[in-house]
Amino acid sequence: MSIKELVAKIKNCEVKSYDVVKSYIDTIDKKEDKIDAFLLLQKSEALEKAKEIDEKIAKGEKLGQLAGIPIAIKDNICTHGVKTTCASKMLEDFVPPYDATVIKKLLDEDAIIIGKTNMDEFAMGSSTENSAMKVTKNPIDITRVPGGSSGGSAAAVGAEMVPLALGSDTGGSIRQPASFCGIVGMKPTYGLVSRFGLVAFGSSLDQIGPFSMNIEDNAYLLNIIAGEDDYDCTTAKGLEKVDYTKKLGEDIAGMKIGIPKEFIEEKGLDPEIKNIVLKDIEALKELGCEVEEFSLPSTKDGLAPYYIISSAEASSNLARFNSVSYGYRAKDYTSVDDMIEKSRSEGFGSEVKRRIMLGTYALSSGYYDAYYNKAQKFRSKLKADFKRAFEKYDIILGPVSPILPFKIGERCEDPTAMYLADIYTININLATVPALSMPGGKSKDGLPVGIQLIGDTFSEDKIYKVAYQLEKKLGLQFDREV
Repeated sequence: MSIKELVAKIKNCEVKSYDVVKSYIDTIDKKEDKIDAFLLLQKSEALEKAKEIDEKIAKGEKLGQLAGIPIAIKDNICTHGVKTTCASKMLEDFVPPYDATVIKKLLDEDAIIIGKTNMDEFAMGSSTENSAMKVTKNPIDITRVPGGSSGGSAAAVGAEMVPLALGSDTGGSIRQPASFCGIVGMKPTYGLVSRFGLVAFGSSLDQIGPFSMNIEDNAYLLNIIAGEDDYDCTTAKGLEKVDYTKKLGEDIAGMKIGIPKEFIEEKGLDPEIKNIVLKDIEALKELGCEVEEFSLPSTKDGLAPYYIISSAEASSNLARFNSVSYGYRAKDYTSVDDMIEKSRSEGFGSEVKRRIMLGTYALSSGYYDAYYNKAQKFRSKLKADFKRAFEKYDIILGPVSPILPFKIGERCEDPTAMYLADIYTININLATVPALSMPGGKSKDGLPVGIQLIGDTFSEDKIYKVAYQLEKKLGLQFDREV
C-alpha cells in the first residue's frame, strides 16, 4: 500500500492514525536494539499526535497530505525543542530554537516525527561509523554498514521501522546508504529543497532529500518538501509547482538513456555490480528505451576537486563551533583561546578534524589558487559536460557505489579507501543535478545493489517516471535480517 493510499484510509476512518503509529513503534521496539538507527525517539509524543489527528478526523476537520504518517529525521536537520546533535560530542546537548523549513512543511501536512536518526558526525563519512554516539547496522546484514552519512535514516526505512525518512546528501549521503540498504533515495536538484535549518557541511553541495521503500512514496514526499523558501536564498525562484507522482505509470518507450563508459569501465567496480547494471540496461531496452554508451571523461577526475571544495566549505562552516555561545566546552582551560582549542579538540571526531585541516590548508595563502580555485574551475567544466550530455539523453544511468556493503570496521582505518567509494556520487553534487538511487539487483550473497538514475536540473519527474517502470519490471524483494 502506498503512503497516499494509507493517508486516504486514515482520513476515511478505515484505519486509525494511532494504530498506524503504534504498529511502527512496536517494530522499532523489536528491531532498534539490533539496528541502532535512532539517536532520539519521541514515542509518546508521536502517539499523542496520532490521537489528535484521529480526533480531528472525527470532527470532520481538514488534514494534510501526510496525516498520521510517521517519519524519521536525520539528526542534522533542526527540530524546535528537540535535540539536534549531528551525531557529534560538539552538539550533544544542542536544542534548536526553530524548525528547519522542511520540518515546518512536514508538520503542516500533519506528518508525525517519530525520532532523529544516527549519521556520520556532521555528515562526514560513508558508513555511519564516524558517529560519536553509536554504529548503525545494515538491516539486510547486521554485520555490515548501512552506508553514510545518512545511514540511520536509510536503516530505519530499510528495517521497516518507518515508512519515510529525510536525509541530506553532500556527495552521495542519501544515494549510497539507500543502495546499501535496498531502498529508494533521491538527491534533488540543488535549490529545489530548502536548506534552511540544515546544519551546513558543504553549503554549495548539501541537499535534503527523501528515503522510502518505493518510487511512488519517494515522489510523494518530494512533492511536500520541495519549493522556494524566503529563508534560503539558494532555493530556485519562480519554479512551477510540479507533481512528481503525475507521470508515474506513463510509457517510457523512446526515452534516451546514456551510459557513461567511464562508469562501467572503472577498474574498482565490483564485477557483480557491473553485471547487475548491465542486466538493468537490458531491462530498460525491453521497456522500449533507447540505450547508448557515451563518454563523460571529466567524471573520472571529480574525486579530488570534490574533497577540496567540500572540505574548504566544511572548514568555514564549522568555524562557528567555538564553544563560546553554544556547543561542547572543555572543563579545564586557562584562557579563551585555550578553551576554544581544547573544546574543538575534544568535541570533534577524527574525520571532522581531518576535513577541517584539509579545507583550511586548501584555503590558505599560497595554496588557494593551486587547489581551491582550480577545483572550482573543474566544477564549471563538469557542469558544462553534464549539460551537453543532457541535450542528447533524458537520463544517465550507472552504479551508485563501486563496492557492495562492507563489513563494520573494514574500512574505517583507511580514509582514502572510504573516499574512493564515493566515486560515482560526488560528481552529481558538483554538477548540482538530481539523481536517484533505487534497488537494481542482488549480489550472490543477497546484498542489495543500487543503480543511479541521473537527470538534468529540475527533471526529477522524468527520473521518477523511468525509475517507476524499472521498479515494476525488476520486482525486487530483499530478505531483511531483522
